[in-house]
Amino acid sequence: MPETAVIDYKSEVKPTWCPGCGDFGVLRAVYEAFEAKGYETKDLVLVSGIGCSSRIPYFVNSYGFHGVHGRVLPLATGIKLANPRLHVVGMGGDGDGFSIGAGHMPHAIRRNPDITYIIMDNNIYGLTKGQTSPTSAFQFVTKSTPYGNIEDPINPMAFAIVYGATFVAKGFSGKARELTELFIKAIDHKGFSFVDVLSPCPTFNKVDTFKYYAEHLSPVPADHAVKDRVKALELAYRTDRHYVGVYYEEDKLTMEERVKAVQQKVPASTGLEELMARFV
Repeated sequence: MPETAVIDYKSEVKPTWCPGCGDFGVLRAVYEAFEAKGYETKDLVLVSGIGCSSRIPYFVNSYGFHGVHGRVLPLATGIKLANPRLHVVGMGGDGDGFSIGAGHMPHAIRRNPDITYIIMDNNIYGLTKGQTSPTSAFQFVTKSTPYGNIEDPINPMAFAIVYGATFVAKGFSGKARELTELFIKAIDHKGFSFVDVLSPCPTFNKVDTFKYYAEHLSPVPADHAVKDRVKALELAYRTDRHYVGVYYEEDKLTMEERVKAVQQKVPASTGLEELMARFV
């Protein structure tokens, strides 16, 4: 495998986010995680939906698919199934992932494809200039909720844990080294890995800021039982702090392994015409 450097993963397209956006930290961590893995750019595919964060494929020198709103996971799953040798990373925001795209996550999780899904969670719709998102807090004031949000927010960590994701973690874009290490762990995991990244929006969210998170963050407790789903769920529901690190991890057959097992059951002599005659 040839040696790689961060610059190898930078495309000619410069990021267009607002100054101070947390997504810059996520992008840097992605570069550094790929460098640590030594991936060749021809073996990488980044898939995204719609939103500020979903522009990331333009900024990475790799194959990329900028899809429609909320369709990151079906696209990423299809790409991985078509060519299991590729390293597939889905990227998006809390609006894309937990609003229109929320229905895809349970099914991607139960299939357990060997892909990584990174959410840049800023608790706001940034691309459309500041509306309440699925992770915005109750009574949060935005352009779409001038008298306060009447809905409770989605809990991304509990969402992923309950549906059975085999790797669930939370990161913070303000901690670059720790976030890079978390991305490496997620990529190394065999199966569906989910990372929710607290990524502040300095333009439209003046509440969940870098300063706020710096004062309310703690690492996942050292004695946390990462193989215990119930303990992981308990941690996800704690409200005293924002805990960053790995919440849950388990080994399980991947979608690709299950497909291969089925393929091995098909007789080698079976031709396309015979299969068509049997099933059509």
